[in-house]
Amino acid sequence: MRSFIANITHDNETEVDINEFNTGSISSSRGWIEEVLGFDIGALSQDEIDRLRPEVYRRTAQQATEYEYHKIHDAYTFLADGSALIPADATAGVLYILRNPLDVAISFAHHSNKSIDQVIEHMANPEFVFAKNIKQQNKQLRQRLLSWSMHVNSWVNATELNRLIVRYEDMKLLPQQTFTKVASFLKLPGDSAQVEQALSKCHIDKLQQQEKEKGFNEKSAKAESFFRKGIIGDWQQTLSKKQIETIVCHHSDMMQQFGYLDKSGQPLVEPIAMSSTT
Repeated sequence: MRSFIANITHDNETEVDINEFNTGSISSSRGWIEEVLGFDIGALSQDEIDRLRPEVYRRTAQQATEYEYHKIHDAYTFLADGSALIPADATAGVLYILRNPLDVAISFAHHSNKSIDQVIEHMANPEFVFAKNIKQQNKQLRQRLLSWSMHVNSWVNATELNRLIVRYEDMKLLPQQTFTKVASFLKLPGDSAQVEQALSKCHIDKLQQQEKEKGFNEKSAKAESFFRKGIIGDWQQTLSKKQIETIVCHHSDMMQQFGYLDKSGQPLVEPIAMSSTT
């Protein structure tokens, strides 16, 4: 998605360098937070930092002269005073991308260099967190992901925000239709020729080739590569029957809602067709 945004906003004959997407800082970037605040936050607790994050986003939005696109891993959560971590008054819109958790488990395991069973456990943990180590200053701040189902539910039901919900599978199966809708939502150039051209520049093969030639500075040191397969249905060949049953058991409601299960609760290779939802 970030490659698509970068390529559709740059009038280049060749694809944008994967290390120069420049679509905006990740919302949990310590460097971004400190730059806006103007001081080192190393002495603050994680809760104290979270209380400052909404103001950082507000200041950034107030000073912005054009739309900025910031990746986020956090679930849509609230602070102790009931206010949202991501304030609606500083957010033009939210593009939420979800993927079949059966495939997420495999990709997440690869990215984090953990076993699939460990990742399945993480995905079912209502208190799952990224960057929770307070003994060292990570480049990333604490990010509360919650369980996979809770994460999806938190953003899907954040009705105070302008949202577009997109399935990863539709990005693969219906690319022109899906990315045209995305471009319109993100206020990007969106005629069919521009979308098609941008998509041709960010095909998984080209992303993989770039990573092979020059590396990708966002790749985890634990992972062999960042751009792995980019397919749907990998779970059929990779997950055991027990692993499939465990994931479905933990996330059946959300999987059913977004077309990943049939009426009898059995997983589908290709999800039930459904339009992207606002």
